[in-house]
Amino acid sequence: MEWKSTKFDWNRARAFLIAAEEGSLSAAARAMGVAQPTLGRQVEALEAELSLTLFERDGRGIQLTPSGMALLEHAREMNAAANRFSLCAYGQSQTIAGKVCIAAAETHAAVVLPPIIAKLRQLEPGIEIEIVVSNHASDLQRREADIAIRNFRPSEPDLYAKKVRDMHTQLYASPVYLERIGHPTTAMDLSNADFISLDHANMVMQGLNAVGFNLTEKNFPVLTQSYLVMWELVKHGVGIGVLDAAIGDLDPQVQRVLPDFKPLKFPVWLVAHRELKTSRRIRRVFDFLAEELAD
Repeated sequence: MEWKSTKFDWNRARAFLIAAEEGSLSAAARAMGVAQPTLGRQVEALEAELSLTLFERDGRGIQLTPSGMALLEHAREMNAAANRFSLCAYGQSQTIAGKVCIAAAETHAAVVLPPIIAKLRQLEPGIEIEIVVSNHASDLQRREADIAIRNFRPSEPDLYAKKVRDMHTQLYASPVYLERIGHPTTAMDLSNADFISLDHANMVMQGLNAVGFNLTEKNFPVLTQSYLVMWELVKHGVGIGVLDAAIGDLDPQVQRVLPDFKPLKFPVWLVAHRELKTSRRIRRVFDFLAEELAD
């Protein structure tokens, strides 16, 4: 390895990359948490080190020069390598105390996780928990979370996944709404019922039609991307919603819509970056969640 061939400051290369990606020095400075003049000096120092002009400055901001364009992809590769380095180092930590970030959809975050976290905090008071609530999959490779609860198996080779159980979903509605539509007993009885959609692709409709329903977009006059909002709408008699039976059956304000409806099954996966499994703290929380979620 020829160490002397590397003749620039890697931190300055990072400043160059962020400036190029953000499109202005002011935006890059905000992203790095430094003053704009400081970031500007870092970029200028890198240009001096390399004897190259990387940006053209004008009244509208900065533009990459041909030399800057030629170096941009290499800077991206350096940043990716630095992230992998940081992730690996983080995973080597053998300290139990510290923060663990868990990403989960709203229903898990609001209903399922609280008693589990309360129990964990009693057992491991040194572990600090951050819960990221998102109905979209968090990017674990970019460290948006340490552990994620998902309803699908990840395809990325660097992720470790464990299936903890199957989630059985049921149709629920308020007693008032069921009275209004005549207490249906079959899927065909729901052809004119109102349902609540959870996404613009209407995966709820697609899933129900796949098991024998005959629903159209007209059956979904209300859309929300929030599970908690959907559940409140169901309890207020707006329409029918789909939810994990382990949660829905415990709510006295709703009832199952079809007594003989075979529940839709969705897997529940616990996911973490493979290298984080070498961390005692992450492993402790991961294993504890796997055991509790399985119950």
